[in-house]
Amino acid sequence: MPATTTSCAPSSSPSASPSNDRAVAVTGIGMLTPAGADTDTTWATMGHGRGLARRLDPLAGLPVEFGCAVSGFDPVAELGHRRARRLDRFTHLALAAARRAVADAVLDTDAWNSPRVGVILGVGSNSLSGYVREFTLLGQQDPDRVSPLALPRSIPNMAAAEVAIDLSVGGPSFTVASACASGATAIGIAQDLVTAGTCDIVLAGGAESGLAPMTATCFARMRALSRRPGDPSTASRPFDTDRDGFVLSEGAAVLVLEHPRHARRRGAPTRALLQGHASTSDAHHFVAPHPDGAGAEAAVRAALAASGHRPRDIGHINAHGTSTRAGDTAEALALLRVFGTDPPPVTAPKSVLGHALGASGAIEAALTVLTLQHQLIPPTANLTRQDPELSLNIVTDKAEPAPMTSAITNAFGFGGHNTVLVFSTP
Repeated sequence: MPATTTSCAPSSSPSASPSNDRAVAVTGIGMLTPAGADTDTTWATMGHGRGLARRLDPLAGLPVEFGCAVSGFDPVAELGHRRARRLDRFTHLALAAARRAVADAVLDTDAWNSPRVGVILGVGSNSLSGYVREFTLLGQQDPDRVSPLALPRSIPNMAAAEVAIDLSVGGPSFTVASACASGATAIGIAQDLVTAGTCDIVLAGGAESGLAPMTATCFARMRALSRRPGDPSTASRPFDTDRDGFVLSEGAAVLVLEHPRHARRRGAPTRALLQGHASTSDAHHFVAPHPDGAGAEAAVRAALAASGHRPRDIGHINAHGTSTRAGDTAEALALLRVFGTDPPPVTAPKSVLGHALGASGAIEAALTVLTLQHQLIPPTANLTRQDPELSLNIVTDKAEPAPMTSAITNAFGFGGHNTVLVFSTP
């Protein structure tokens, strides 16, 4: 069945100039990942090209006992004891990332025009630990012990809601759920809000904590997770012949997106421009991608058209690259059809960071911006034998300097959700 395009971005001729009046400025980045509790540490660690998966106490005794956890982050120190206790882990991460992004953009939240500021965050499933704890109490016929905070602590919209409360955002505030494409989808919607004139500034990204025992058990039962024996740091191996599934992770990333005129008026440096985006549906299967990557290909082509770019304009691809057999194959086939037999250099950050589910697209969007800014492509970890059928130009071993003006980042999710973002240098 053919893929169905669901992009809200208007198409333009592939031969149009890469500059377009729909571009929005990225003026701030906030990140918390297994590679670091801030943007600079994350970026520096990505350059080492080593997987960060390790055995984790919360997953002990489960079919898969390892994952990638954010370290160096104390939610009590960041938010205070009372607020940290009231919120779930994914919201802790969202709040911290948003605060870092606003600080990076040198924004004064007391002075900004609050109704003209929005918050759009992607959350795939949120943390299931809180749900399980309260369901257990209810199952023990002890409803009086169920916390009155159980529901507001856990519902996915609380990531965006708490950021809006924390930073006095009076404009649109909502959560996007498109599985593992959620964070990237949120960034695309944010671009539309800015270019439509609804907002001057949007805080956009994603947050997720996928390290709950129930989450790990469910994915393990689906045979989606790597069970590679030995050193867990080698388990996530996108595009490798021996890949056998993804590695669970957590994290958050928020980008500050502004209309370029607004950024210029306040003298804000621009890290990159978000030139265009597109989303498509595979219309194929509830968890498996279209086997030949038709939906992914449609998303890449539509994003390029929306941004006014041609395939030859793209100097780098940040791959979704989950390390699953079907997912990597579908993505590679799609990219080879779009970019031909000599595609631009590719990196797969999940080889280092694991798969942060709904946050992954936002984290990788931030990394794509940093790649353009530094003109340096982080290496893919654990690629010891590239699948000969997936003949992509993958950067391995060490970071690769590369002159580039534009790059794409892919994010695909269960249900056939595909989102592609196109960034360029300012």
